[in-house]
Amino acid sequence: MKAHLMRLSRRHALQGLTALATLPALPRMARATAHRLTLAPASQQIAPPNYPATDLWCVNGTMPGETLRLKQGAQLVAEVENRLSQPTSLHWHGIRIDNAMDGVPGVTQDPIQPGETFTYDFVLPDAGSYWYHSHAQSVEQVERGLQGVLIVEEPDAPDVDQDLPLVIDDLRVTAEAAVDTAFNAPHDLSHAGRMGNVLLCNGKMVADHPVKTGDRLRLRLINSANARIFTLGLQGLEGWVMAYDGMPLATPMPLPDQLVLAPAQRIDLFVDVTAKAGEDAFLLQFERDGGYELARFPVSSGTRTRRTAPTALPPNPDFPIDLNAARSVDLITEGGAMAWLQNANFKGEDLSGQDLAQLGQFWSFNGTAGRPIEPLITASRGETIRIRMVNDTQFPHAMHLHGMHFSEVLPDGTLGPLRDTLLMLRGETREIAFQAHNPGDWLFHCHMLSHHAAGMGTWVRVTA
Repeated sequence: MKAHLMRLSRRHALQGLTALATLPALPRMARATAHRLTLAPASQQIAPPNYPATDLWCVNGTMPGETLRLKQGAQLVAEVENRLSQPTSLHWHGIRIDNAMDGVPGVTQDPIQPGETFTYDFVLPDAGSYWYHSHAQSVEQVERGLQGVLIVEEPDAPDVDQDLPLVIDDLRVTAEAAVDTAFNAPHDLSHAGRMGNVLLCNGKMVADHPVKTGDRLRLRLINSANARIFTLGLQGLEGWVMAYDGMPLATPMPLPDQLVLAPAQRIDLFVDVTAKAGEDAFLLQFERDGGYELARFPVSSGTRTRRTAPTALPPNPDFPIDLNAARSVDLITEGGAMAWLQNANFKGEDLSGQDLAQLGQFWSFNGTAGRPIEPLITASRGETIRIRMVNDTQFPHAMHLHGMHFSEVLPDGTLGPLRDTLLMLRGETREIAFQAHNPGDWLFHCHMLSHHAAGMGTWVRVTA
């Protein structure tokens, strides 16, 4: 891969500163000690040292918050204390868990009020890379820092020298390095979403991870940004794609020159350090004017020789998709930009003749702006559901289903890899299918958080 690494990445960022579940039984492990997750204001040095620290809302004092590592089949107990000025919650993104633990205010739980504590308690059925984030006023709360990594380890650790979560994000800040508080700007709501002007990796403008020649790394790439689609590449590292959205590929895929990572998506890579001692390897974000470093891997001498290609990670519990017996439903996305939505049903209210843009609702699913009273579809447990999605807008959308993973139905009728978030480009029609194995009411929404706030949310019901 030819990459144009620009050592001006810090200057580039500084210029931005001045711009505005019911699952198969797994072996039950001993009940773990509860994790105490305190959501509270904190400061962190996001910008270079000559700028002030940035005031954030953090999980246990940092952004991203504390990384939680547990074994597959373990029980996670998380006592979440809200020391913020707003109600909040935590959603455990990508985990196929009991509906009551999904962390969606108004759907699965009441919001955690300031000064209150809520305990999440659930089993982790799937190994892989996941994350947690606020699902209350998410445009603001995720942007301010309420996010963290959840790693569910395989029973037998794979042969890697380092296992590194890399949380890729962007943050919109003022010239004083303060979070820009225009969270409901109509332009963001109606266009591509809230884009930051500073790129971050693990809460830093450039994350450093020393490595040795010949090391094999497991890189867990997580896009926690509000709306930015990252186009990523590696320099001085070669390897394989092992998993999407926590779900292992049946056969590892050779690493392409570029990886596209939409908001909320994850990609697990196994990569070998091919850069020489004294050099640096890089994770890059590609822009029109070159590649900008997100993570740097300073390389020292090592004794490892090049290893053979890895075998696939062990599969997670399977819920077969039966396309022949599937029931289908359409999901049509409209709106955005200046396409005001007239005569739509906003959360069950008759808004005939009103301009939804005045209410901050710029998008619709099947003619409805905001989460509708009735589900998109009610499925019986074990039933296969197909959803044909039409993006009749001028913007991309990252479609995320809670509680279950799906496969894309490819043009030749085969199924793509399991995912929980699918990127749809403007004008595209795509189809997904999933087995409705997890009872409950589950959100299905665009994970460009401004789009969800501005109307792009529906839900599915799975009956027991």
